[in-house]
Parts: sequence; C-alpha cells; structure tokens
Amino acid sequence: MPTDRHTYELTIINEIAQALNGSVDLNQALQTTLGLVADLLGLETGWIWLLNEKIGAFYLAAAQNLPPALTQNPIRMEGSCYCLDSFHAGDMNGAANINVVSCSRLYKLVDGTDGLTYHASVPLYAHGNPLGILNVASGDWRELSADDLRLLHTVGDMLGIAIERARLFERSQDLGRVNERNRLAREIHDTLAQGFAAISLQLDTADALLAGDLEETQMRHQLKELVGHAMGIARENLAEARRSVMDLRATPLDGSTLGEALRQLANQMGAAHGLQISFRTIGGNMPLPIAIETGLYRIAQEALTNICKHAQASTVTIKLTIIPEQISLTIHDDGQGFDPGTVSYNRYGITGMNERAGLLGGTLQIKSALGKGTLVLVQIPLSTHQPK
Repeated sequence: MPTDRHTYELTIINEIAQALNGSVDLNQALQTTLGLVADLLGLETGWIWLLNEKIGAFYLAAAQNLPPALTQNPIRMEGSCYCLDSFHAGDMNGAANINVVSCSRLYKLVDGTDGLTYHASVPLYAHGNPLGILNVASGDWRELSADDLRLLHTVGDMLGIAIERARLFERSQDLGRVNERNRLAREIHDTLAQGFAAISLQLDTADALLAGDLEETQMRHQLKELVGHAMGIARENLAEARRSVMDLRATPLDGSTLGEALRQLANQMGAAHGLQISFRTIGGNMPLPIAIETGLYRIAQEALTNICKHAQASTVTIKLTIIPEQISLTIHDDGQGFDPGTVSYNRYGITGMNERAGLLGGTLQIKSALGKGTLVLVQIPLSTHQPK
C-alpha cells in the first residue's frame, strides 16, 4: 500500500472511475466494481443488492467469491437481512462494519464461511434515490478502518451514478424497441392491406367470368389461374403475418416477474388438468432480459403441456433459481416416464424447447425412465445477457 494515503485513495478512485465510464452494461459495471474493490483493498468477497424498481424488492445483482455456505445454499441469500432492513428503514447513512451476529446470512454458520466474520456494507444512492447495498469482506477478516470505510462510501457514490446511467440507457433502448414495434406494425398493416386487395381483385375477376358467357373449358381454365393466383397471394400473406406476429408478440410476462408468471401458469394448468403443481423460486426478484423471460416461460409452458397430455402424473414440482451467474429451471413430474432412446423428441416439442434454450446460450437436459417420471432442466448463463 502506498505510504501516501491520499495518493492511494486517488489511485483506487481513478481506476474504478475509468472502468465504470467505459461501459453502460449494468452487469459489467457491478462485477467490475466488485473485482477492483477486492483487488485494491486486499479483500476477497463481495456482493451487491439492488432494488427492483418495478416490484419494490431487493435481489442479488452481483457476487464475487461468496463462501461455500452461501454459494451451495442460495436460499440463504433470499429474503431480508439486517443490512437490507437498515437500508430500507433509512438507518444506513454511510459505510459500516457489520459483524456475524447481526448478519442473518452468516448467523450461526461455522463451516463453509471461509473464516468470514465481518462484512462492510455501503449504501448505494443516486440523486437521493435508494438503489441498493454494496457488501465486501475478506476470508481473514478484520474490521475496515475509518479511512477504508470512507473510501468505500466514495466508491458507493460512484457506483450509484453508474447504476443510474446504465438504467437510463436501458430505458432508452426500451423506447427504441417500442418505436420499432410501432414501425413494424405499420408495415404489417400496409403489407396485409395490399395482399388482401390483390386477392379481392382476383376473386372479383373470377366472379365476373362466372357471370359471362365464355365457353366452359376456357372459363374453367381462366378460373383455375385466378384462384391459384389468389391462393398463392393468401399463402404469402399468411406466412408474412405469422413471421411479423412472432417478431411483435409481446412477452406473456408484461407487468409480472418470471416467477409470478410461472406460478400463475402452474396454478392454471394444475386446476385445468387436476394436477398438484408446486412452484418455488430463489432469487425471483431479479429483473431479467425479455428474451430470457419469454424463452423460459415458453419452455415451461411446453413441458407442462407434455406432462398434461402424456405423463399420467399426479404431482409436478417446478423450481426457478436465479443467481448473478446463471438461471436454472427444473420441472419434475412423477408420471409414467419414457425411454428417451425410443421416443421421437420432436413428437413432444422437445426440439423446439432445445432451440429456445440454445438461442439463449443455454442448455436443456431431459432425464426420464419408464415408471420413474421425467425431469426437465434448463440452465441459462446470465453473464452474457444485458437486462432489458
């Protein structure tokens, strides 16, 4: 550590500022800050809570080197805690050391904490608006000095500004997508209007032929050409309409989180088909890119449809787990199962489910055996996706 404290602090602030100014990607800003704070202050572990503005709940937005007791039990990072309660109540005015007795994440844990005893919490604000909390710690933990806490508070202010900027950028992208959707809608209207006008013209001509006095063979030949032309135009317009609707289709989660939408889907399908479907989520407050939300919802929808049609199951368990690195969705039923080696996957829409997972950069696994039910596991990495 440099002997000149002032130079040392300026070095840290400058490096973090350069990193934050180089990107408008929220995930990258959070992860970069955690890494730099850990390296420059000689720490190892850190995590960031952010407030989901839409639902007013906190979610784990980024993490680095969490101890095994937390990474292997993500449920311990669910719900509220001393830090979040203090922040929510407005009692966290600056960076502070939090001991293990106060921290519900680590309380009564001995094994798997990597010696973690204290962590420092830094409130994150932008223009007075609460954003979340930055937590940092070290395996050979000691309380941070007053100077280090003051430095962390400055880093928190910088991070708050970066978070606000990234969210503003995301909103501008959302506005751009809305404008593009409106433009495409106008194009679809014009395309379909032209197509229907052409079909109408062909049919009007055919009607006129029927009312005329042409010889039957000649009339039949001309009618065949007109009807064939009209059918060709209709097929082209139908294909165009389907493609355009797929592009414009709104996510089925409008106004809901993925967890809320999946719970509603489970309740609806369970009631409609007499199935007992239980749903559980970990990290469900995290906002996700629209593509991931829609893709996972459609995969779950297809999997549940298959269960209702073919599995002869009585119970189904759905679990959604979201951590900063990835999202996983499991759907397990106690039905009759099947031998994957003897069944055409395309018959059950599995090809489409695989394609959806692949388009999101993830994987889909299906495990089944006769008489032992079926397990569907989808895993999607989040590090390559920007929130939408």
